[in-house]
Amino acid sequence: MSGLNPCESFSKFDTSKIVAFSEMYPNDFSNGEKGCLLGDLTVFYHTVKVDDKFKNLGGITDLARAMVETGTHKTFPLVYRVLKLALVLPVATATVERCFSKIKLIKTDLRNRMGDEVLNNALLCAVEKESFLKVKEEDVMARFQAFKNRRGNIF
Repeated sequence: MSGLNPCESFSKFDTSKIVAFSEMYPNDFSNGEKGCLLGDLTVFYHTVKVDDKFKNLGGITDLARAMVETGTHKTFPLVYRVLKLALVLPVATATVERCFSKIKLIKTDLRNRMGDEVLNNALLCAVEKESFLKVKEEDVMARFQAFKNRRGNIF
């Protein structure tokens, strides 16, 4: 990802790092696209280096924004795809790490025989805690009451 950095007039822009980064995603790039990417990166580098709209960019988010504003995301779609992958990667890995941390809390030795459906439901409640805090207890009780006739009301 550091090879995409546009800071200091693209001084850290490194095509070999960008190509290596794209090779980590074989489902997103065909063999033909991988072959074209190096050429596109070279042309992209020389194009944006002389363009005043790409000067003084603070990071890859600014680079993505400048590409969309100038329309170069259509001219260099492979470069833009690599850039989007680099922008999404931190968010995607943080979400997965958060889920695994919750699994460690939920699936303990005492709950080791938990079925997939129960584990999935418990994990959903743990990960999306903010959403579940908005649900009213009365609504939950009314829903359970509607499942089956009971001798008495829950609430």
